[in-house]
Amino acid sequence: MTLRANYGRSNATFCAPGGFNATKDPGELPPGFSQNHSPELVDGASVDLEDYYQVEAFADRVERARWPEFASRVRQNTERTLELLNRTGTRATFFVLGYVAERDPALIREVAAAGHEIACHSHLHRRVHTLTPVEFREDVRRARGAIEDAAGVRVLGFRAPTFSVTLDSLWALDILLEEGFEYDSSIFPVRHDLYGIPDAPRFLHQLALPSGRSIWEIPMSTVRMGGVNLPAAGGGYLRLIPLAVTRWAIRRIHRRDGQPVILYFHPWELDPEQPRLRGSWKSRFRHYSGLKKTEARLQIILTEGKFQPLINLLRKAQQPEQAAQVSLGNGD
Repeated sequence: MTLRANYGRSNATFCAPGGFNATKDPGELPPGFSQNHSPELVDGASVDLEDYYQVEAFADRVERARWPEFASRVRQNTERTLELLNRTGTRATFFVLGYVAERDPALIREVAAAGHEIACHSHLHRRVHTLTPVEFREDVRRARGAIEDAAGVRVLGFRAPTFSVTLDSLWALDILLEEGFEYDSSIFPVRHDLYGIPDAPRFLHQLALPSGRSIWEIPMSTVRMGGVNLPAAGGGYLRLIPLAVTRWAIRRIHRRDGQPVILYFHPWELDPEQPRLRGSWKSRFRHYSGLKKTEARLQIILTEGKFQPLINLLRKAQQPEQAAQVSLGNGD
């Protein structure tokens, strides 16, 4: 049976094994789909490997041509991240900035040697919708080449800077397929001033594109409340929202949706002593708030649960009885 819903300005068709009834929530897979999952869920952990001055919050103040002027803290913060993951017995996916891989390939090799998945976070941390398709392809190729040369492994996953695969940049998914990526983890099903497709599916699914090809999408985690998706379990939300609320959100996703949570954070979020950069009050609030709490909160969350790289979640979903598909039409 199929469930039809509206995916932004495109037609979406959700397909899953076994019959189920349509729900009123276009961003949520039906309850029956959760029955295919083990009662003891293993969540996904991911790290966006970039330096403190390469973030979108300060992109209007820190030109990329000036990056070499800043003292890098990415190595020490990544090593601190690796120590945290080792203490908690966690393996994660590291979405690596190509710029970092070019300048410190040994660091990327250390991450891979520790048993973590290596994936791509673009080369220069530019939002997808600010690029032309040609520029995006060139950026992805350079980044992937640098990352694979550094790590000595094949890169299968991609996460756009600032979750910038939106309705205006879905064309990027076809380019990722053409470049050999198996999955994307860039769509955040929320409303936000910088990103988001609020009615996108909330959980891992296969996305059939207008070109006839399909790619796997691993969205960021949200909690459905009052017909609205609320962000949970990652980045600034992990720092700004009380820990008790984050733990509640994880339990709710497990129990109500029967789905794994996608945790994400950045190495610079474990560094409360990082230099303070100039920026708007909003940018400084989003970037610096809660930095002293991040590591302790992650320690608790990672210790309480079980986490694995995103590629492991994908391989499980590729089993026939687990598959779900979303088709993006042309809106005709």
